[in-house]
Amino acid sequence: MPTQDSCVSPAPYFKVQAGKMAEFKALCEQMVQKTGEEPGALYCGFAFDGDQVFAREGYEHADAWLAHLGNIGAIFGEMLKVAEITRLEVHASEPELVKVKKALSDMGMQAQYFTVESGFRR
Repeated sequence: MPTQDSCVSPAPYFKVQAGKMAEFKALCEQMVQKTGEEPGALYCGFAFDGDQVFAREGYEHADAWLAHLGNIGAIFGEMLKVAEITRLEVHASEPELVKVKKALSDMGMQAQYFTVESGFRR
């Protein structure tokens, strides 16, 4: 049964430069606060394992995530001064992935795309 869920869940993984974790964590707090103000954001948080960081995020649909990218550009730019993205996954239904793929391609970003084909969300 095809999913009716339009949620887009990007999954970026970061590697933080040595000695920069405190600065990165402060930026994570700013990101969480700013994302919490977005009407299309469902959840946002960061998980840590040594110098590796995973951003756990979910948005109502592709347009909400793309709006988020525009909203957090300055913070994200600061994050990339102290960390690098080692992997980016995007999980969404096919109609939402079509929008995401085009936008990320236009930005010169690469990702691995996972098509959500079944499931539910409350």
